[in-house]
Amino acid sequence: MMRQKAFFFILLILLSPAWADDSPWAIAIHGGAGISSADLTEEQNSALHRDLERALKRGRDILSNGGTALDCVEQVVTVLEDAPSFNAGKGAVLNARGKHELDASIMDGRDLSCGAVAGVTTVKNPVQLARLVMEKTRHVLLATDGAEAFAHEMGVERVPNDYFTTPRRLKDWQERRGYNKGTVGCVALDTWGNLAAATSTGGLTNKKWGRIGDSPIVGAGCYANNESCAFSGTGTGEEYIRRSLGHDVSARMMYGGDTLEKAARGALESLPEDTGGMICVDREGHLVLIFNTPGMARGSADWKGRFQVGIDRP
Repeated sequence: MMRQKAFFFILLILLSPAWADDSPWAIAIHGGAGISSADLTEEQNSALHRDLERALKRGRDILSNGGTALDCVEQVVTVLEDAPSFNAGKGAVLNARGKHELDASIMDGRDLSCGAVAGVTTVKNPVQLARLVMEKTRHVLLATDGAEAFAHEMGVERVPNDYFTTPRRLKDWQERRGYNKGTVGCVALDTWGNLAAATSTGGLTNKKWGRIGDSPIVGAGCYANNESCAFSGTGTGEEYIRRSLGHDVSARMMYGGDTLEKAARGALESLPEDTGGMICVDREGHLVLIFNTPGMARGSADWKGRFQVGIDRP
């Protein structure tokens, strides 16, 4: 009897969050490729760095306290969607009709569960609805009116379409200035050894009504598999869809035996110059944040004490 109690006591210790806190965890975030500090006013630059740090701190706190990678990526992307600095949620660009259409996806590397929404217009946080698609339906992707109806059914927070408009995005639309690479995303490894990824976007400035990019396409703009890596992309979505870029990174690791670094750089090299970037993490906690544009808003943290954000090239 004493041996049995001792066994269960040891098992409890091994499975407790306190033990998990000593295990590797890592997180990377992005707020879109294609920009550099030179493109921003001092005020915009400061706000962007503050928002990146706030989102990264949220993720760091979740993971360092034994939280799951899936909860981490959802909550971090929610923070980024709520920040007007980025082209996702509040601050999303306007389409050719002067309206907002939002896309998001989320994926759990444990069992390849995933969910996505496309073309939603009143959902405050599309990433949260994407997770509900994953967990509450037998589907992966819901779009436009069907996604809106599901949002009503699930009781998620809804807002008027003009909630997403900011003066900066309205000016870009009025002056027909293109903004083609804006997205937010998060990838995470938790202390239990699981990977997850999430991506969210407002798309392209002046995009055709109904256009859907890579962000809600699992395997293109978002991917997670415990056997390889978690991936979130940002850039010209059509190029990511054509190459199934997220799955490409994973496949290079699983079938080609590449390291995360080699796989990610190989996938990036397949893209035309000035297309975008990506963030990736593997089960050992290796992080890759790379891009072929002038800059990419990004951040990373891990169990070793790493915590950094930036925009421009190192």
